[in-house]
Amino acid sequence: GGNGLHAKDVCRALGGGTEPRHVESMRARLKRLVERGVLTEPDPGLFVLPRPDPPATPEINSS
Repeated sequence: GGNGLHAKDVCRALGGGTEPRHVESMRARLKRLVERGVLTEPDPGLFVLPRPDPPATPEINSS
């Protein structure tokens, strides 16, 4: 779907600069998140938060 963001969109959303140097540093940061499995990159330069999988273990209620 069209729910992904490009590095420039992320910069804009966070109120940062959209100059190439800002966009490049943001892209590098996003790539690191992809490596860690926090984000996915379905298309080059398009970053998406993966849909959360249903938890494998039931959540423990504190009550």
